[in-house]
Amino acid sequence: MNGSEEVGGYAPAGKDSGIVKSKGTPRLPVLEGQEPLPHTARKPKWLKVRSPGGDNYRRLKKLMRGQHLHSVCEEAGCPNIGECWQSGTATFLILGDVCTRACKYCAIAHGMPTELDEDEPRRVAEAVAALELEHVVITSVNRDELKDGGSHIFAETIRLSREARPGCTIEVLTPDFKGDEDAIRTVVEAQPDIFNHNLETVERLHPWARPGGRYWRSISFLGAVKRMDPTMLTKSGIMLGLGEQQDEVRQALEDLRKAGVDIVTLGQYLRPSPQHAPVDRWVTPEEFAEWRRVGEEELGFKHVEAGALVRSSYHAKTQARTVGAGGVGEITEVLEADIPAPAELRDGYAGAAGGSDDPRPTTDVGTSSGHDSGESAGVRMYPGTLEHGLGAARNAPQTRQNLVQIERRD
Repeated sequence: MNGSEEVGGYAPAGKDSGIVKSKGTPRLPVLEGQEPLPHTARKPKWLKVRSPGGDNYRRLKKLMRGQHLHSVCEEAGCPNIGECWQSGTATFLILGDVCTRACKYCAIAHGMPTELDEDEPRRVAEAVAALELEHVVITSVNRDELKDGGSHIFAETIRLSREARPGCTIEVLTPDFKGDEDAIRTVVEAQPDIFNHNLETVERLHPWARPGGRYWRSISFLGAVKRMDPTMLTKSGIMLGLGEQQDEVRQALEDLRKAGVDIVTLGQYLRPSPQHAPVDRWVTPEEFAEWRRVGEEELGFKHVEAGALVRSSYHAKTQARTVGAGGVGEITEVLEADIPAPAELRDGYAGAAGGSDDPRPTTDVGTSSGHDSGESAGVRMYPGTLEHGLGAARNAPQTRQNLVQIERRD
């Protein structure tokens, strides 16, 4: 084991809004016969990008530091940061830089937030105006310890940013607020131009990769947004390369369409560190092009942005100005809002299975230690501390069956 793959797991330093806890050492479910790529694997040529630079990029970075603001572009190591910042698009990370959930693909620090900055919306709005941004994306960490998940901060940031820069289009990329419709409505009533919430991965991998979330909660969350305001553009994103199969990707896209989602983004998963989920494969440009065709021509999405380097806010300015909202979907009520997530708060700590409070031992990623109940889904589990979510995975078909029964009754 080298120094970067220590048992302590992923716990980046330098965070200023909470106590960082280790995410632990993950394991990745992959189909039998597949082997995930090593962290040192050479990336294909289509994943190469230029180092960020340019006047706008340097100006925005300086202002971020001066206003004590965070950007997901930096926190999550987005490969498009240079292109987006130079073109007048930025993604602000609000509600701090420490997340209460421990998703196994995400570079943002996990732990317990210790503050809520009520002045943050004003500073974001001032930055939007000072930088003369044409499009702004507002996203956040999860704040499960807050009753409304921080939705009022989203709403105030939207309102103040629009006052400060009237011509700027505004997109929000929100957490699931644990399915709280009052929190969703708070953001909808602030009238962002695009309401985005990412599904992230397919149903089978969801309980493992995103332990604090729920597959159907995320899909129906967007259906509820459409019910509240049918004229609002809705959007979601899926990463490829985590171990999903093509039929599972298509099913996820079909499920999103049932919620009336207008725009979907598909991009290559890139492993932030050796302590994160391994990359299962490099997805080719040809496959991404085919998913764009399927999404737009066969499934009826208003727009599909698909490519290896595509992230949630990639080309978002163009989407906000050219894509028209579709109608309300079949799914309009939030599902799974009443199901406690493994990463929910307990005893005052926003812990997740596999965190530093987990007494079980950890092992190296990619070192097999035998089979466990993951085999019931036809997968092999790479060892680690994560044993949560399997019950939810088994219950997922029941949720789908219930939806089918509802459709038949209608």
